[in-house]
Amino acid sequence: MKNRHVTLLAIGGCIGASLFVGIGEVVRAAGAGAILSYVLGGAIVFFVMRMLGEMALARPGLGSFVDYAKEGLGAWAGFSVGWMYWYFFIGVIAFEAVVAGQIVGAWVGAPSWLCSLVIMIVFVGLNLYSARTFGESEFLLASVKIGTIVVLVGGALLFIFGLLPGAHFVGVTNLTHAPFLVGGFGPVVQGLVTAVLSYFGTEIAVIAAAESENPGRSVIRTTRMAAWRIILFFVGSVVALLLVLPFPEIPPDSSPFAAAFAKIGIPYSAEIVDVVVLVAVLSIVNSSIYACSRTLFRLSANGWAPAAVTRRNRRGVPWRAVLLSGIGGVLGAAINFFASEKAFAFILDSAGAVALIVYTFICLSQVGMRKRLTADEVARLPVRMWAHPWLGLLCALALIGTDIIMLVYPDTRLQAGLSLLALGVVLGAYGIVASVRRRAHA
Repeated sequence: MKNRHVTLLAIGGCIGASLFVGIGEVVRAAGAGAILSYVLGGAIVFFVMRMLGEMALARPGLGSFVDYAKEGLGAWAGFSVGWMYWYFFIGVIAFEAVVAGQIVGAWVGAPSWLCSLVIMIVFVGLNLYSARTFGESEFLLASVKIGTIVVLVGGALLFIFGLLPGAHFVGVTNLTHAPFLVGGFGPVVQGLVTAVLSYFGTEIAVIAAAESENPGRSVIRTTRMAAWRIILFFVGSVVALLLVLPFPEIPPDSSPFAAAFAKIGIPYSAEIVDVVVLVAVLSIVNSSIYACSRTLFRLSANGWAPAAVTRRNRRGVPWRAVLLSGIGGVLGAAINFFASEKAFAFILDSAGAVALIVYTFICLSQVGMRKRLTADEVARLPVRMWAHPWLGLLCALALIGTDIIMLVYPDTRLQAGLSLLALGVVLGAYGIVASVRRRAHA
């Protein structure tokens, strides 16, 4: 992949339908305090990205946080974080394919399951052909998402200064007409959970950097871009929405982006946002297939998945890993269409808090890997985690605390509980695998 592919993936990898639709739920609950939710969540993810960047530059031959966890914490951690990450994105592929199928099916009058299947075939095919094809398709999809946010932020600035036709100066009155913490600190804390989960996917860019023209340079740029990317595209979106719409006007059943565009005066705002939401969903399907396949490939390379999965085609694509990941997504979507809704809900709920678990593993892996580096190796790193090891440990504690918050609140308790159950199952599976290997070598 070219550096521009990795750059756009770093910016757009985590921008999904949750931003264009789900952000309204946080804003309605927390008001202007939603800004604090996304700032705090963004800070955690920024530090996680910096830790990933340090590990990628310290061990450029590894190329995956499956390997970073193995080196930093031990084989049990590499096995666990790899399979948890793969399982999470299988659920994401299935869910997003279902959503995309429903959107397209409603537009063309075709069965949604058939549309979902066609979408999966298209994006599995793009991933199978070459990493460059994946990068180019994601570049185009991410450009649409980023362009939409730029229009929102730019339109909000023109709106508040009265520079749009028929508009008058309103300043920041929409942002300040109610107390900053309108519902207290509770909604801000609950919004933090949504914010951290919304940012998940940013780390895919570090995986993709290993297949870029200049891996070292791509990792450095990706890591250093994380801060302003988070501020502009997530925090900027929240601020823009609140500048245009007083938080009581955030619609409960539709995209706040559509309402903001309509307020700014953009025609066909609902239709435009529908298209953008579809693009965002397709982008997440595309990047999730990539993340799944590369994670499965690294699991196989470490002997934790069938050896045949490491087979590559002549363009260097681990085609069996791509196919298996695509099939996993199709089976997950099929459960939604043809089996019990509870079964599909179980898949989604049990993967709901995996993001927090994976990020916690990354934090602890960086702390462990740094211990294995010499002082000279650390000094030569162009990207290093600050205040080692305390800041890394603080991030891990913050993520564990976020998981506890999910267990406390009724709306997220099931997701957190089932995700911890999934972690227990994976750890149990590792115990069995390790036991079999010990016996084989005895």
